[in-house]
Amino acid sequence: MGPDKVRGRKDRALGGDGGGFRDLEISDALEQNYMPYVMSVIMSRALPSIDGFKPSHRKLLYTMYRMGLLNGARTKSANIVGQTMRLNPHGDLPIYDTMVRLTEGNASLLHPFIDSKGNFGKQYSRDMQSAAARYTEARLSPICEEVFRDIEKGNVDFIPNYDNTMTEPTLLPVTFPSVLVSNNQGIAVGMASNICGFNLREVCEATIAYIGGDEEGCVDRLLGPDFPNGGTLILSKEEMDAIYRTGKGGFKVRANYAVDEAGGYIEITEIPYTTTIEAVIEEIVQLAKDGKLRDVNDVRDETDLRGLKITLDIKKSADAEALMNRLFKVTSLQDTFSCNFNILVDGAPRVMGVREILGHWLIFRIGCVMRQTAHDLAKAEERLHLLNGLAAVMLDIDKAIAIIRGTEEERQVVPNLMDGFGIDEAQAEYVCDIRLRNLNKRHLLDRVKEVSSLKASMADMRETLGSEPKVRKMIAGELAGVAKRHGKDRRTAIAMEGEVVEASGMELVDDYNVRVFLSEHGYFKKIPLAALRVSPQQKTKEDDAIVQEADCRNRDDALLFTDRCTVYKMRLYELADFKAGMLGEYLPNHLGLEPGEVIVGMIVTGDYSGHALFAFENGKVAKVELSSYATKTNRKRLSGAYGGESRLVWMAHLRDDMELAMFSDNGKTLLFGTGDVNAKASRASVGVQVMKLRSGSRVSRVRAFEEGMFGNPDYYRTKNVPAMGVFLRKEDEQRLSGEGARTLLDE
Repeated sequence: MGPDKVRGRKDRALGGDGGGFRDLEISDALEQNYMPYVMSVIMSRALPSIDGFKPSHRKLLYTMYRMGLLNGARTKSANIVGQTMRLNPHGDLPIYDTMVRLTEGNASLLHPFIDSKGNFGKQYSRDMQSAAARYTEARLSPICEEVFRDIEKGNVDFIPNYDNTMTEPTLLPVTFPSVLVSNNQGIAVGMASNICGFNLREVCEATIAYIGGDEEGCVDRLLGPDFPNGGTLILSKEEMDAIYRTGKGGFKVRANYAVDEAGGYIEITEIPYTTTIEAVIEEIVQLAKDGKLRDVNDVRDETDLRGLKITLDIKKSADAEALMNRLFKVTSLQDTFSCNFNILVDGAPRVMGVREILGHWLIFRIGCVMRQTAHDLAKAEERLHLLNGLAAVMLDIDKAIAIIRGTEEERQVVPNLMDGFGIDEAQAEYVCDIRLRNLNKRHLLDRVKEVSSLKASMADMRETLGSEPKVRKMIAGELAGVAKRHGKDRRTAIAMEGEVVEASGMELVDDYNVRVFLSEHGYFKKIPLAALRVSPQQKTKEDDAIVQEADCRNRDDALLFTDRCTVYKMRLYELADFKAGMLGEYLPNHLGLEPGEVIVGMIVTGDYSGHALFAFENGKVAKVELSSYATKTNRKRLSGAYGGESRLVWMAHLRDDMELAMFSDNGKTLLFGTGDVNAKASRASVGVQVMKLRSGSRVSRVRAFEEGMFGNPDYYRTKNVPAMGVFLRKEDEQRLSGEGARTLLDE
């Protein structure tokens, strides 16, 4: 059977008649078996609808509303969970988990829908779990008045529950765009949704502006997302515009903190919505273990009833602001919230921007207002019809009394009134139900006056049903009332992207004094000076020796030059610290040198100032600006590091001009100043001729001039280059023969 077939058992579940097997097209299998599951997850579980609720949220809140918990006292959460199972048959634990997230105690929402009592855990903590449902109590929050406004008036559709014993709403008639106010996350099959919450007051103002016709500028009222646990939003205008326009994108949120310089600690009181206290502490502890956070002595979770708090004890010498900038870069104290505004509209998932969401919510809300107005109009017409019947009877109330008294059987009273006054059955029933005490003149006159007010009210309702602009105005008035009654100040502060200090890569690296060692065979060690003072004796292989060392900083770069006119750049902080008793890093393997390629020199620098000085066998010297080796990208290998016209015999890092002694193999010596050599920007410069050489001779070595190197230095000095040099005197030759240290370039 080919890969596009799938073998299935032939039974009733597959529509078979039992026994045997049959080949089933995989597309048919997906359509018959997988697609129903996919649609169930998308439509009935994972994605919120335009009212801002998933089905599980809606079932729970509606159950609480039916239980009278909007204005009543709290009841045990276990009772609520049990009642909700009449609408949601997926088990008590999922229902309670849904309930926990909607509570005030869990702090997941800026505007919680459930007023809770007891331990419901915390959104910002992974380990603070909620108590069992039998220990906690809950009722609906006051904002739910806006969620269930006029739901008894048929403003939303109702459907039977899973066992047809009761009905439940398909949507809730929220009077504000709850879908943009509450954080909502869901993972379906092949799609997901992640909606950040905005400030209720700002959302209402934006919606009012949208209703007023400012569809383009309405989002300007949304300053940015707002989270219940605060933090600081690093606002990028371009990113937020993209989110408002497409419903997709991301933005950065960082923690808020306070520094106590006298006490030597930092208190973090607000963290991004996407992380937890435990995750932050684990990240900081791991950084400290890895030796990447030397300024932190201790980290503690001091969260209590007053709220979240993470305390960092820091060294007195530490720069608290720089430390926090580093932590923002390498921990979730600064995190990105990824937006995906995927919402169910008319039974289909759609990814929409804010303007489009407001448009669909307005259509939904207009439908709710129209339906409840039509319901009120129908009730008013029914009431008017009954009062018209009462008015007809009032013309001769004595006749009505006589008809009732003269009727022998009760079941004949209504037909006799209908015949006596020409009214219908409903009107006659209404008259019959009037109590004797209400047959007084005042009560009857009040009912007559009610007719005129009903007619005026009905005229207004008919006008509303025929005028969408009036409905829009009513919705705008509702939104203004919601903002006034339930609006809160922003919890999440806003900082423009350009105003926030972002730590660079180097600021994330601890900087301390080190000494680096390079051996003849290519072993490299980086040793902190503190460790070097304890154990200064360097370990090498028997036939190896240290040929170059330099004091530097951990953030510096090491430039390693090879005999192939190539330089390898190595960032010191990327190497582990070694001890003097260790061999170190074997550079041919670490750098990936080619077979036979040999390191001939090293320059260590932090700012790429000064020059690289190269002396060649042909008597030329090249002085190259060290900045030409600095690269914007993290390139680790540069070819053409120096001129390849002649063999390199000596190189050094030249910070200031100095004197050099150049020796040829025919015994000539020349003492010259590097100031006589012009600097070049090109790395491949062949250099300037310094020593004139006879045919067949070459420069054998170069040394930095030091006091005492020659008996009479002026004898070897030259005022101009190039120069032939002079023969080395015997007394100076004996003095130089005692020179002990070798270099990588010595043969």
